[in-house]
Amino acid sequence: MPITTEITDRVAEIVLDMPPVNAFDSETWLSLPGIIAAAAGNPEVNCLLIRAAEDARGFCGGVDIKEMQAHPERITVLNRGNYLTFKAVRDAEVPVVVAVHKFVIGGGIGICGASDTIIAADDAYFSLPEVDRGAMGGASHLSRMLPLHKVRAAFFTGGNIPAEEAYRLGAVEKVVPRAALVEEARRFSAVIASKSRKALVIAKEALNGLEPRDVDRGYRWEQGFTLEMYMHEDSQKSRDAFVETGKAAKF
Repeated sequence: MPITTEITDRVAEIVLDMPPVNAFDSETWLSLPGIIAAAAGNPEVNCLLIRAAEDARGFCGGVDIKEMQAHPERITVLNRGNYLTFKAVRDAEVPVVVAVHKFVIGGGIGICGASDTIIAADDAYFSLPEVDRGAMGGASHLSRMLPLHKVRAAFFTGGNIPAEEAYRLGAVEKVVPRAALVEEARRFSAVIASKSRKALVIAKEALNGLEPRDVDRGYRWEQGFTLEMYMHEDSQKSRDAFVETGKAAKF
């Protein structure tokens, strides 16, 4: 199963496992909001932990570029799935912890940026390669993690932000050895889960309301530009280059 949920000691663990790189198609993105909402709404759950399978090559490779190359008309369906997934994470009744290893790309940034806490393996890195994939989107959620100019530098270059740098800038709560990631994420989640569910629900709502801007509305704004970019010939050229060579197109 590509996505599974297991509840233990008031922690709902949602595991992403879609080989080879946890890059989800539009149908999978549309399924995630319901999975997240159901887990968070369970009265026996005080905390959500979202992670990739331990043998997965990375946390999340974002969207399935091959699907978009073959079916560009599905972009609005994909956009909606992304938007609703990230919104479900941020709107979850209880705190959401994300444990990441290796690559956190595109939609993986959205999940992390919408969450409450990030625990990272020492091999993790964050990246928004959209400018090289003929797309847009993701900066709204990365801006919830990192300072403005760091976000822009990463977005314009398509570069990587190592876990240690994200930790230095305050986006990541802890950086741990790869082998200890799941154990440490479970330990951290257990501390949250030991609290009053009522207190956690109220605190989550209060903290979301305190934020200076609406990250969901910001992401919707970005998605308008995503659609505009997908309609441009450079977008198809970028996707073709990535699918055929795994590299950025030359312009």
